[in-house]
Amino acid sequence: MRVSSLFAAVALGLASTLALAADPGQAIRKALQQMQPGLPIESIAESPMTGLYQVQLKGGRMLYASADGQFVMQGYLYQLKDGKPLNLTERAESLAVAKAINGIPAGEMVIFAPKEPKTHITVFTDTDCGYCQKLHSEVPELNRLGVEVRYVAFPRQGIGSHGYGDLVSVWCAKDRQAAMNKAKAREKVPAATCDNPVAKQFELGQMIGVQGTPAVILANGQMIPGYQPAAQLAKQALTAQSTN
Repeated sequence: MRVSSLFAAVALGLASTLALAADPGQAIRKALQQMQPGLPIESIAESPMTGLYQVQLKGGRMLYASADGQFVMQGYLYQLKDGKPLNLTERAESLAVAKAINGIPAGEMVIFAPKEPKTHITVFTDTDCGYCQKLHSEVPELNRLGVEVRYVAFPRQGIGSHGYGDLVSVWCAKDRQAAMNKAKAREKVPAATCDNPVAKQFELGQMIGVQGTPAVILANGQMIPGYQPAAQLAKQALTAQSTN
């Protein structure tokens, strides 16, 4: 290789290194993709803590990285404000979850709504989940308290399972509410198929961290894993609405 060519190659490599150093977002993205190819990075921005960058993943999860991408951590970042700890990570993740959930078209959900809703909850559900059935039995009470219940599908055993087939039948029924009522009462729902969002909703649930059912998402993006009695759940839902 000629000396001039060698110098050109070194200069090009140095320019690339300097470009990465000058653009932390690019350096962090490259490092993370090398560590885990296909990592669903939504955005990279400076965090409130000097020298630390926050990496927003699709679905809401948050990572933190140094400007050069050589140090990565996952956990909660707190800010002491007026002597009280403020969980910045949880707040950012909840906002991202709320955005993802609010992006689901109403026509792709099974909705039980009161005449004058005060707030709403989005419930990742499986038809053969005992606590999902218990929660569904309290939907009339939740409606009475002003809470709209929006169901999305989460077949716990995965795509192709018996639960997945039941959820597809519910979503493809002419009357989704009636089909959901049957399924939650452990009655047989007539088999039906159509273009449906069950697999897409299952994927979304996994992305935002749903690990079991029922998983309730409040209006502000806060997730409540598991069953809670109607009165307690409605109180949290109304509080979340007021802070949304």
